[in-house]
Amino acid sequence: MRILFAALALLIGLGAQAHETLRLDAPKPDLAPTPPMGWNSWNKFACNVSEQLIREQADAMAGSGMRDAGYRYIVIDDCWQKSRDADGNIQADPERFPGGIKALADYVHARGLKFGLYSDAGVLTCGGRPGSAGYEFQDARQYARWGVDYLKYDWCATGPRNAEAAYTIMAKALRQSGRDIVLSICEWGTSKPGTWAHPVGHLWRTTGDIRDAWAGPKDWSHGLVDIIDMQADLWKESAPNGWNDPDMLEVGNGGMTTTEYESHFSIWAMLAAPLIAGNDMAKMDAATKRILTNAAVIAVDQDPLGRQARRIWREGSLEIWVRPLQGGDRAVVLFNRGDKPAEMRVSWDQLEWAAHMKADATDLWSGKKTARVAGQIGGTVASHGVLMLRLSPSGL
Repeated sequence: MRILFAALALLIGLGAQAHETLRLDAPKPDLAPTPPMGWNSWNKFACNVSEQLIREQADAMAGSGMRDAGYRYIVIDDCWQKSRDADGNIQADPERFPGGIKALADYVHARGLKFGLYSDAGVLTCGGRPGSAGYEFQDARQYARWGVDYLKYDWCATGPRNAEAAYTIMAKALRQSGRDIVLSICEWGTSKPGTWAHPVGHLWRTTGDIRDAWAGPKDWSHGLVDIIDMQADLWKESAPNGWNDPDMLEVGNGGMTTTEYESHFSIWAMLAAPLIAGNDMAKMDAATKRILTNAAVIAVDQDPLGRQARRIWREGSLEIWVRPLQGGDRAVVLFNRGDKPAEMRVSWDQLEWAAHMKADATDLWSGKKTARVAGQIGGTVASHGVLMLRLSPSGL
């Protein structure tokens, strides 16, 4: 009971800072010029994390082609932590992580990868483990000593805390830690972080949790198309080193079809979303690997211009998404949410191109190339599927 009262008192004290303006003494380091790519343990394993699991996933990322495709971060989500020692230092669960976090980070780094951890701005994490409220600077120093490169910072058990103030404190702590650490803000979009988080974090959640389903809510989670709708109109808030984050990928976890997973990956690339895989990479089937390592789609996501796509047309279950790319190219997705195949086309007028202009088109899933197209382009789009094109102007 005393622990509960102490936690409540801490939250009340932190709540008094709700409208405090905290000055960041150091600028945000440029650690995410393109959306981060990596893997996170939560979607597949939830709290069932261990040292052995993380080693297996690091080996799989390094050896499966994922690292070569651009994936770099291995991030342990909730439930790695157990307690604090007598000096208040956060401690890993000794049964699940007997070798300690520093040795595990070294193992990940030795495979040419980067290492990430999870914490929470509250007194407890979402899984009931110790949070970082009141320990931000101490935890940041510990992460730096361990070799952490990425922090996912959640929003459970935060009481009356103000999100901007809470995340600014952790950003300041990370910048004083002596190590460059990506800050992933995970307060589910509630406080509209795109309006305040650019000086603070490198990415911020725009939605509640994703679930491995095409549509519909369940508890606090949402299906794929629901998540897409939540982020569709936030395109102005995304930019290099500060990305809208519609949550992690469910590709390969079994709740959707291969066609739906292709749509998932395509739209995430159009949204300039972080590509954080959430499957078991050590048991990845060929279809999952094909989707997650599609170089042409990843190139759209990683385009250095860094502009999120806009949904420019919608009629019933059919949509057109367009993303401008560096050098004048356009990425286009014709998206069919419906239950039947549909004929779809995008016109040059919708792209704000002259009707007589020619463009070379590449289908980013089939690889088919069509030279010097003019006026419009399209085709048959499968139910719950996409036609994803890269259009490159080729003259008059």
